[in-house]
Amino acid sequence: QVQLVESGGGLVQPGGSLRLSCAASGSIFSIETLGWYRQAPGKQRELVATITSGGTTTYADSVQDRFTVTRENAKNTVSLQMNSLKPEDTAVYYCRADRVTIRGRFGNFAYWGQGTQVTVST
Repeated sequence: QVQLVESGGGLVQPGGSLRLSCAASGSIFSIETLGWYRQAPGKQRELVATITSGGTTTYADSVQDRFTVTRENAKNTVSLQMNSLKPEDTAVYYCRADRVTIRGRFGNFAYWGQGTQVTVST
């Protein structure tokens, strides 16, 4: 199967920066879209940023110009550079892989990571 493992969360002061990373492992043939979502307490999970295998990116309006998503296709990794962090960015951040093709299996699949906590506070 496929596993997504995130790293890089933590506590940071407002205005600070953090970098999240996610590595996908398993019998992966290809991953069309990798991305980051977040869920704050009492709120629904929301899209933060995604990037396709061709490099097309999508950002939530709330993080545009502050966050940057990148990926390394050969390593099946995705990163999220978060700058100018605000208290409202506090959430559990989840990595997601969409339209994943698996060696020896027909069809495509989606997977979530386990999440990493980001807390922006003084």
